Amino acid sequence: MPEVVSQGITTIVVGQDGGSHFPLRELWEKLDSTPVAVNVASYAGHNTLRRRAMGNFTRQASAAEVEKMKVMLAQELESGALGLATGLEYDPGIYSSRDEVLALSRVLKTYNARYISHIRSEDRFLKEAVEEILFIGKKVKIPVQISHMKLAIVSQWGKADSLLQVLDKARKRGVQVTADVYPYEYWQSTMTVLFPDRNFTDLNAARFALTELTTPEGMFIANYEPDTTLEGQTLADLAAARGQAPEIVYLDLIKTVLEQQAEESVICTSMDPSDVGKLLAWPWSNVCTDGTLNGTHPRGAGSFPKVLRLYQREQGLFDLPEAVRKMTSLAAQNMGFRDLGLLQPGFKADLVLFDPNTVTDHADMVQPTALSEGILQVWVNGQEVWRDGETMGNLPGKAVKR
Repeated sequence: MPEVVSQGITTIVVGQDGGSHFPLRELWEKLDSTPVAVNVASYAGHNTLRRRAMGNFTRQASAAEVEKMKVMLAQELESGALGLATGLEYDPGIYSSRDEVLALSRVLKTYNARYISHIRSEDRFLKEAVEEILFIGKKVKIPVQISHMKLAIVSQWGKADSLLQVLDKARKRGVQVTADVYPYEYWQSTMTVLFPDRNFTDLNAARFALTELTTPEGMFIANYEPDTTLEGQTLADLAAARGQAPEIVYLDLIKTVLEQQAEESVICTSMDPSDVGKLLAWPWSNVCTDGTLNGTHPRGAGSFPKVLRLYQREQGLFDLPEAVRKMTSLAAQNMGFRDLGLLQPGFKADLVLFDPNTVTDHADMVQPTALSEGILQVWVNGQEVWRDGETMGNLPGKAVKR
């Protein structure tokens, strides 16, 4: 995994956005038998539990189904899950009630575990979505984290300060709210995520999505299983080639995917650069990638060096010690790790040697997996895994359990 270690990443956290391995003990067994170069921790995914507990999940869960989910969640926490991860903008979490999520969150308190969420909306209902996660943190008295925090709607651009004021007030009231942020103005997800009502024939909803949430030029087809020749094009390209309005083409692409039960994803420009910077600079925001290995979004290969290059070295948004804190001790603290993130006796010997004057990301939309430079050496659990642009072949990574 050179995309990971070339960034200086020594521990990855999986299971976010509501999807996780199940049962987790099988993941731990796989890591024991087939070790990797970095440490791995995991949340228990709400969407995973919901699919297993319910048949038709396009509805609210019954009391009995919530109890099934609580039993499975407890099992995963016993196995070492960091806590519960929800993806409330995705199927099937989007159909869950607040009471369902609250009931599951109460299980976390017993285990001193955490709640992390791709909140119910990152755009038109952002205010309500933030209020929901703060409500859970206050009611259950557990740490809560907003995954890949953003303002992904034009009408909210420039209002990062207002969002952070809400979070700061909550922290003063005792809510342990934190966040993670990646340094890009574009996200990667499904074509359907921009339809909260899940009506994929609604032209007005499609037009709203293509004006307020992204643009035809800003929607890049990353993966389209029904016709891979479309990959690498924008929705604007496809609309021009077909001689149709972008919203018509958009709905047609979704229709085909649903009919074929196929896979797809898009990368959409949706955020304002100044907001991204302000959210990153919040003292309780750690750096994340929200990315996949060998993905089509450059965040999977370039996030950490980009923060060091752009936001620290070039823009001076924060000083170097603060940038490092956001990638190490704060990240570990926000995940609940007790022996990671600091150079201290008794902590895991996960170390990174880098040149702050040259560290640079090279991954972009054309070459999303291009490796970074300036990360000179990386050690995981005391063993060197990266040196001068090459992996070392060592596999010292361990499962990190709550």
